[in-house]
Amino acid sequence: MSERVPWLAYLSLCASMALVGSYVGLSKVLVLVFPIFLLAWLRFGIAALAMAGWVKRSAAEAPLGRHDRWLLFLESFFGNFLFSICMLFGVSLSSALAAGVIMAGIPAAVALLSRAFLKERIAPRVLAGIGCAVGGIALVSFTKNADSAHHGSLLGNLLLLGAVTCEASYVVIGKRLTANVSPRRISALINLWGLALVTPLGLWQALRFDFGAVASGSWWLLAFYSIAASMVTVWLWMTGLKHVPASKAGIFTVLLPISAAAVGVALLGEHFDAAQAAAYGLALAGVVLATWPSRPAAVA
Repeated sequence: MSERVPWLAYLSLCASMALVGSYVGLSKVLVLVFPIFLLAWLRFGIAALAMAGWVKRSAAEAPLGRHDRWLLFLESFFGNFLFSICMLFGVSLSSALAAGVIMAGIPAAVALLSRAFLKERIAPRVLAGIGCAVGGIALVSFTKNADSAHHGSLLGNLLLLGAVTCEASYVVIGKRLTANVSPRRISALINLWGLALVTPLGLWQALRFDFGAVASGSWWLLAFYSIAASMVTVWLWMTGLKHVPASKAGIFTVLLPISAAAVGVALLGEHFDAAQAAAYGLALAGVVLATWPSRPAAVA
């Protein structure tokens, strides 16, 4: 029999990572307006209001066990709190393109973690797709371009590498959670944990911040960032992850750097050269390679 291809799950994963990449690029603008912890706090607070109706358990769901509660905390700690801090500080010290290049390493990190913690078998074709993503990183990392000054920020790059590890952890932990908790409830609960974790730092910066000086356009961008980052992308990702192995889902994270680069070039005026185009072409080839339907098994 031929393999049933979960196209809707693939589409959900694609849309999720494309949205993440767009707000990674746009956060370069927001960190010029809001302090980092205040920005994260406002993001979680706005999303908490939007997702208030998602917190309650549905009749079809079992009550949360101790293990699931612990996983929800870890999912938020790595995927919301630490990822946001590492990504926002990292991109403020670097560029959207540099962030895109480094974050193209997420598929490889996801594959390693899913193998270690979920004991998933990684098919040769998925490994080849991961190799394409890593090849793209190597290609663009060793190519000098007009933004080389930004690429040289060691602290920024280390923080972005931290964001890669956090995102990979988020994928692997999320795979465990989707077995028992609905995507909408996961989205709402990990957002509430993120809000709780960042509230002390957010309030500290809020007391010193002049909210009246923020232009209306920045508030609209903040609203998009909050809903996209905490609500839409998480729900889409968990919906797709429920039907796709974590190692294969990790391949779709290459759309994060591609969309981040697109925002950097189209909206932020960053330079894009042939080497980077080839790198992102390799990343897309990895997605195609990992998700192309298998041939029907031969009948004896």
